[in-house]
Amino acid sequence: MVSNDWITAHAPRALARILSRLKQDLAIEDGSHPKEWAVFEDRLKHHWQQLFTLLHHLYGWQYDFYYHLEKITHAAAKCWLERPAYLKVLDDERERDPDWFQNQSMVGGVLYVDLFSTRLSKLHEHMAYFKKLGITYLHLMPLFAVPHGDNDGGYAVSDYRSINPDIGTMEELAQLARILHQEGISLVLDFVFNHTSDEHRWARRAQAGDPDFQAYYHLFDDRRLPDQYQRHLRDIFPTVRRGSFTWHDPLKKWVWTTFNSYQWDLNYSNPDVFCAMLKEMLFLSNQGVTIFRLDAVAFIWKRLGTDCENQPEAHMVVQAFNALARIAAPALLFKSEAIVHPDEVIKYIGQNECRLSYNPTLMALLWEALATREVKLLAHVMRHRSRLPQGCAWVNYLRCHDDIGWTFDDSDARSVGIDPVGHRQFLNSFYTGRYENSFARGISFQFNPDTGDLRISGTLASLAGLEQALEQADQRLIEYAVRRINLLRSIMLSAGGIPLIYLGDEWGALNDYTYLSDPAKAGDSRWVHRSKRRWEARDDLTDADTLEWRFYNELVKLIGIRKTLAALYNGGMQVVDAGNPHLFAYARQHHARRVLIVNNFSDNPQLMPVELLKEIGFGNGAADLVSGRRLAPGAPLDLDGYRYVWLDPQTTL
Repeated sequence: MVSNDWITAHAPRALARILSRLKQDLAIEDGSHPKEWAVFEDRLKHHWQQLFTLLHHLYGWQYDFYYHLEKITHAAAKCWLERPAYLKVLDDERERDPDWFQNQSMVGGVLYVDLFSTRLSKLHEHMAYFKKLGITYLHLMPLFAVPHGDNDGGYAVSDYRSINPDIGTMEELAQLARILHQEGISLVLDFVFNHTSDEHRWARRAQAGDPDFQAYYHLFDDRRLPDQYQRHLRDIFPTVRRGSFTWHDPLKKWVWTTFNSYQWDLNYSNPDVFCAMLKEMLFLSNQGVTIFRLDAVAFIWKRLGTDCENQPEAHMVVQAFNALARIAAPALLFKSEAIVHPDEVIKYIGQNECRLSYNPTLMALLWEALATREVKLLAHVMRHRSRLPQGCAWVNYLRCHDDIGWTFDDSDARSVGIDPVGHRQFLNSFYTGRYENSFARGISFQFNPDTGDLRISGTLASLAGLEQALEQADQRLIEYAVRRINLLRSIMLSAGGIPLIYLGDEWGALNDYTYLSDPAKAGDSRWVHRSKRRWEARDDLTDADTLEWRFYNELVKLIGIRKTLAALYNGGMQVVDAGNPHLFAYARQHHARRVLIVNNFSDNPQLMPVELLKEIGFGNGAADLVSGRRLAPGAPLDLDGYRYVWLDPQTTL
């Protein structure tokens, strides 16, 4: 590794030479783009040493490193000069207010275009619905061109610059992005950058024998190296296939395929791959994408003798992409999708890497607390693991397109008296409905008989007991299920970070078992919660007697409270002692505004002692912003089963 002194001496020289050539190549010296170029050059100089350091560490050993460095810089400059004017205005706004996403008005929604609507061109027709829900961040699930048949729900991308023709066109995506921008909604897409489809033009060139494009992937003539790698790798989809390598008979080579045989892992040790993916990323940012979910980020760098997850170079690749975004598309943010050990999740989060991150640990432990009716593990983990670096935020969710895995740390479990192995077995049994008195209707996903590992599929409502309760037509069970759902949504909206609603959950969507009749989906239980939107439910929302009305309107009410509550600004959450194993309590504070949120995970009434309320400054009474009732001074907090309160001592009702 070169010294900092060497970097300090050589980075400016490299920049001076590259700038001179860039100006010639891009016709800057003839007076074209004077203002735009000055802005770009200032940003480039500001971030250059960091970018040079990262790229030199990744690729400095290459004989043609400076050639690649110039190519990468040229790609960034070209993107900036082609960037639409409205996005350049947004760049300026977000540079002036870099913490814009920390505002409590931020609320996210995620959907599949073809399941929620029909096509991209029609999605804007639902703008009033998004606005009524309070959505300011809209994540469209993968919509790029993919192979027909197996495509991992859109995550096997065949062309990053083409939209699946069943959904729309790239022009329609760019038009939608402008409409969303005008409505104050940020467009979020997946950046699937660990792998491509085997039908991508790069893969096709590799299959045709082009050595340059074969170097885009990990290809092996025999099993010698794959076998050495495989000793340390885990199977991601063990019921589909074993091992991380696929024999490609026409090529007569083994291909690294971490996820599915038709998804070829990209080789980021090749600087051509870095530059090619940078161009795709910046092209999409110029269509109006302002947040990228970095899919499978933990897997992008391979190292023999390791599990090839969370390697230091994976972080460097993302940091280099981030530096280039700051130069060529400053409005762009990255969101980490690292569903790995909590110690590793936090490493992807930082102002120079991913300023946003999914919060898989909170999601998993909310379901854990519902099953056990106790919060000891949830409270312990959130007390020690919820803090983020300054200027970053969690994205909190209850369900997503994927499965639920029990991603808590074993030592955290043992510290509160829980056997982690046995507890995961209990949770799997509970959420697949096999445990006695379970209320859940989940479906197992990817059981691994070698490890006993299992993940869970199912909608929010079905996992929380609504499906079972409706089948039994038991009003008491229906009420409990409704309360559980609202309890989880309350925490999602009030815990630190951006809440993300998997659209359909707002009206209590149940499991959809019709996927079993589709051969292309029947082998993947995640399709049970990827159902087509029932738009007739929206028409029922004026009927106060329907569950849809109750779910929708209670959520809209909570979102409205959130947006006006200054204490919920940013990602800070202070877990407090509620003196009760069933109550999860935390304070949120911003400047002088402070609120206390208390949640009862039991189906029985529970008390929080007045002494503990006094210790944290809530002993003199407070208003519950949700119910409109007041907690009397000097009184304990009495919460009915699965109820919650947002207590504000400054509000007078």
